[in-house]
Amino acid sequence: MSESSLEALEIPLERDIFLRTLIRELSGTLQETVGVEEASGFISIVGQRIGGQINTEYRDALKVKTLSVQQVAEALVDLKRRIKGDFYIIEADEDKIILGNRACPFGEKVSERPSMCMMTSNVFGLIAAENLGYAKVELQETIALGYAGCRVVVYLKLNDETEDIVGREYFKT
Repeated sequence: MSESSLEALEIPLERDIFLRTLIRELSGTLQETVGVEEASGFISIVGQRIGGQINTEYRDALKVKTLSVQQVAEALVDLKRRIKGDFYIIEADEDKIILGNRACPFGEKVSERPSMCMMTSNVFGLIAAENLGYAKVELQETIALGYAGCRVVVYLKLNDETEDIVGREYFKT
């Protein structure tokens, strides 16, 4: 069988599917080996690094030192759109940004891999905190846990209302 005859085979394999599968298997291996919480911690580190790079790109493109609340909300939606997510703003004010999502950038590969959601939490949290001083990200609903979509709340103020909310906190560095 020649290489050209193999190219005609109906095999669902291309770079995007391969990379999403790779990340799914890495996160699954971590979850099975060290548990979901620890796996989430490892993925958080990667998310923070990526969030820092993306934050710099938006600031540079907009030619600003810091993004406003509205710019942060729009940047979060835009970055997910660029990687094939379908996030949208439900609400954005000085206290919080509430986002919905109809499609995960990881597609079906995110199923039963809640640790992969730390990418969203950390990228959103880092961008919000670096521009607005503080963020606490609550993943209220996620596709990874079987919901039809995601609901993510990014709290921008540390106060009595947000103190007891389960989420990850991010501070300006």
